Amino acid sequence: MDWRKPGWRFIAGAALVVIFGGWLLSGETATADGELVATVERGDFEVTVTTSGELRAQNFVEITAPPDARLAEAFQMKILSIVPEGTTVKAGDIVAELDRSTLAPKLQEFTLALQKAEAVYEQAMLDSTLNLSTAREDIRSKELALEEKRLAKDQARYEAPTIQRQAEIDLERADRALKQARLDYETKTDQAKAKMREVGADVERQRNKVAAVQSVMGQFSIRAPSDGMVIYAKEWNGKKRTAGSQVSAWDPAVATLPDLSRMESITYVNEIDVRKVAVGQEATITLDADPSKQLTGKVTAVANMGEQRPNADAKVFEVQIAVTGIDTTLRPGMTTGNAVTTMRVPDALYVSLEALDSDNGIPVVYHRDGGRVVKQEVETGATNDDQVVILRGLEEGDRVLLAPPSDAASLKVERLPGSTAGTDTMPQPPVPTAAPEDVPSSDTLRALPDTAAAATPG
Repeated sequence: MDWRKPGWRFIAGAALVVIFGGWLLSGETATADGELVATVERGDFEVTVTTSGELRAQNFVEITAPPDARLAEAFQMKILSIVPEGTTVKAGDIVAELDRSTLAPKLQEFTLALQKAEAVYEQAMLDSTLNLSTAREDIRSKELALEEKRLAKDQARYEAPTIQRQAEIDLERADRALKQARLDYETKTDQAKAKMREVGADVERQRNKVAAVQSVMGQFSIRAPSDGMVIYAKEWNGKKRTAGSQVSAWDPAVATLPDLSRMESITYVNEIDVRKVAVGQEATITLDADPSKQLTGKVTAVANMGEQRPNADAKVFEVQIAVTGIDTTLRPGMTTGNAVTTMRVPDALYVSLEALDSDNGIPVVYHRDGGRVVKQEVETGATNDDQVVILRGLEEGDRVLLAPPSDAASLKVERLPGSTAGTDTMPQPPVPTAAPEDVPSSDTLRALPDTAAAATPG
C-alpha cells in the first residue's frame, strides 16, 4: 500500500475527519499531545433507569379452558390445536381444541358408577316395597285376631270367672299386638324413605358427574367470548402456550383478546435500582421492531416484593409503565426499551463521568487551563450512566482531561474553600509518656549490659 498515492491520502484524510467529527459530537476533543478532553456543559440533567420489557394490553378478555373442569376431575388438559397468534376472531369463533381423550376414561368410569347406583336404587325400592307389604299384611292379620278375641270375650260372659278373665287377657294381648304392628309399620316406612333418599342421592351424584364430564367435553372446542385479536397466554416460566401445551384447572388461560387502545410496558428492575423508581415518574419507551419510534409513558405500579425470573441472577421487581396516547401499530409481546426518568436537575453543570478521579478520597478533575493542567477538587452531585453533576470547582466551558496525565501523582490538589473531603476527622490517641519517677538515670543506663555485644558469639 503506497501512502504517497493521492487516493490513499484522500481516504486517510477522510478517516481523520470522521474521527475528529465523532469527538466533536460527543463533546470531547483532543489536545496537541493526544489527550482526550471533555467540556463542562450546562443544561437539564437527567438520571434514568434503563431496562428492557414487553408490551401488553392494560385490559384484556381471557379465553380459558372450561371453568367446570374440576367438577369433571379434569385437572390437566392438553391443547390439541389453536389458531395462529395474531388471528382476528369474532365472538363465537373456535379458537382452540382440547384433547378429549383424557376425559373419555372418566366418562366411562362415571357411567358405570351411575349404572351401579341405579341398580342399588332399584334393589332398595324393591326391598322397601316387599317389607312394607309384609308389614301391612301382618297388621291385617292382627286386626282379625283382635276381632276373634273380642267375640270370644263376649261369648265368655256366661262362663266361669276364670274363663272370662282369660278371654279379657287374650283380647288385651291381641290389641297390644295390633298397636305394635302399626308402630312397626310406621318405623319401616321411615326406614324405607331414608334408604331411598340415600341411594337416590348417590344416583343423583353419579348423574351429575356424568353430566359434568359430558358438558366439559362439549366445551373442549373453546370459542372466543368477544371480538378481538388472539394473543397466546403465558405459562409460569414465561413461555407461550401453543399446541401441545398443558392447561390446568387452576391456570386455565389459553389465550387473551387484548384491548389495543390502552397498552403498557411490563419490565423488571433489579433490586439495586428499584429504590429509585416510583409511581408517577415519566418514561421514554422505544420499540425493537421500530427503533425510530419513541413513545412516552408513566410508571403506574412498582411491585413491593421481588421475584426470581428465569435467566436472572438477582431478584427483580415488576414495574408497569402505561403508554401515553393511542397507537394502533402497537401489538402485545413487542420488545421495548424503557428509560425511566428518576431525577431531573434543571440548569445543572455536568461533565463526562470519565473525567472524575479521586486523590486520597478527594474527588478531583484534571482541568486544562491554557498550557497547564490543574488537579482541581470538585464537589459532585447526581450521576447517571455517562455524566456527573458538578456543584463547585468548575465553570461552564471549562475543559477537563478524560484520563489522568502522566505526572498526575506529582500534581498538588487545588482544594475548594471550606472543603473537608478526604480529611481524617477521627481523634488520634495520645502518645504515652513515661512518668518522671519511671525515667532511668544515666548511671543506671551505664550499668546496663551491652545486649548487642552479649548477643554476638565469642
